Amino acid sequence: MRANVTVLALSLLVFASAAAAQDPQPGSNSLQPGYSAANCSGFISDQKLPEDTRLISGEQSEYKVVFSRGNYVFVNRGQDQGVRVGDRFMVIRHERDYLTDNVNWFKWQTKLMKAMGISYIDAGQIRVVKVEPKVSVAEVIFSCDYMQRGDILRPYVERPQPPYKDAAAFDHFAPVSGKPVGTIVSGYDYSDAFGQGTTVYINLGAAQGLKVGDYVRVFRHQGEPGELTPQTPGYQYMLLGFGSSPIKYTWKDLPRELLGEAIVLNVSRNSATVLLTFSSSEIYAGDYAEIE
Repeated sequence: MRANVTVLALSLLVFASAAAAQDPQPGSNSLQPGYSAANCSGFISDQKLPEDTRLISGEQSEYKVVFSRGNYVFVNRGQDQGVRVGDRFMVIRHERDYLTDNVNWFKWQTKLMKAMGISYIDAGQIRVVKVEPKVSVAEVIFSCDYMQRGDILRPYVERPQPPYKDAAAFDHFAPVSGKPVGTIVSGYDYSDAFGQGTTVYINLGAAQGLKVGDYVRVFRHQGEPGELTPQTPGYQYMLLGFGSSPIKYTWKDLPRELLGEAIVLNVSRNSATVLLTFSSSEIYAGDYAEIE
């Protein structure tokens, strides 16, 4: 038993080393939407994707619980189903944030997530190296996350890497664009606080005219009833021991705060994956995103 545990620990250590060797992942210091940002950022789909093709196992599976770059894995489809050597697949996985089901960072967060669709993470890519009648062997050629038995495989589709504009040109006092406004509902790996270089998901998509390469402007209003980040109610006009304004101001009375902007990497009907290219302060789930 101790030997099995030791081998498993070594396997996970090797995986961690392999994952660290990949290109920068979302959330790194690189702001250029390069290959990793475009292909590792995850997405939300308004429709459930086909699940007929799966990763079913891999070499050394008697002790390997996950697979990463350089490993050989097995696919549940082969020559009889039209698979050929050289075929390339994206590896994705549906993941659910059980914490958000019970604890919302902001009011309506769970409802908005469900309305956007089904969340998928990008685990990486594989290329078929050997084909048998009913199954195939593939090599993991790119890793974003660990891969495991049951992961969904979809034919590889190249994702665009749109150019980004100079963050120095950000206008802190930009007027309202008049275009559709949505909400930052969640972030990569279900995070709720974000900064420059991180990936977030908004409830704007193709139905609102959004497309890859577009920019959205992030903002908030002080003292909105639905926000949970402030520690003191009414902080927009009063803070105990640090003065107050002559009258009470609501969020409707004060200028909006512009917090940053983000470039669109992936678009579905009701949602989009965007990369924050600039942030003047910390951004939270519940902040607004306006199409520029």
